[in-house]
Amino acid sequence: MTNEWHGKIAAGFVGVWFLFCLVGSALHLFVNDPSRPPIAVGIAVLTPILLFVIWFNASEGFQRFTLSLNPRTLTTVQSWRIAGFAFLVLYAYHLLPGLFALPAGWGDVFIGATAIFVSMRLASPEHRLGFILWQALGISDLVIALTTGTPAGLIDPHGISTRPMSELPLSLIPTFAVPLLMILHFICIAQARRWPVIQRVHLREQLSSSTS
Repeated sequence: MTNEWHGKIAAGFVGVWFLFCLVGSALHLFVNDPSRPPIAVGIAVLTPILLFVIWFNASEGFQRFTLSLNPRTLTTVQSWRIAGFAFLVLYAYHLLPGLFALPAGWGDVFIGATAIFVSMRLASPEHRLGFILWQALGISDLVIALTTGTPAGLIDPHGISTRPMSELPLSLIPTFAVPLLMILHFICIAQARRWPVIQRVHLREQLSSSTS
């Protein structure tokens, strides 16, 4: 199967998952009692990530497709996370708890604000370690947002709730955007890990062509 077909299948999965998250949110499937763990949201976050990991490891064709994607483009997509400033605004208006909104908001603002710089300057073998570090920071920001949002209602059941994150339009962030952005980080790291191998291959090809 060609990269084109894998791309179409992947795009189809993304589209189907978006519709599922949209319809599920409209039907209030992700609304949760603040005193209980948000199991439905957790399933929505983890399912596409697990499917990606399984597909990536089981299919050499899909692996080739993902590794052929432009890391600069994948990194630039992360720039939209500067919209995480909205979490800080909602916190200021007492609509989201600080335990979740402050780390999630400032983390997203940092990743979103630096994404263009990273895509332009660090997405190359010469800056491989810095590129991987930034991708790891992006993953950490998403994990922190999930792990602080989950226990907020359990820690203070009578305080400000994270309920807005389980309703439209904010519900699309944890259920759709977070797993998608997490997967893009994973792909970029996988690409960067292969850069030394690619460089050695190119070097051997240059040496063989110069001696022939």
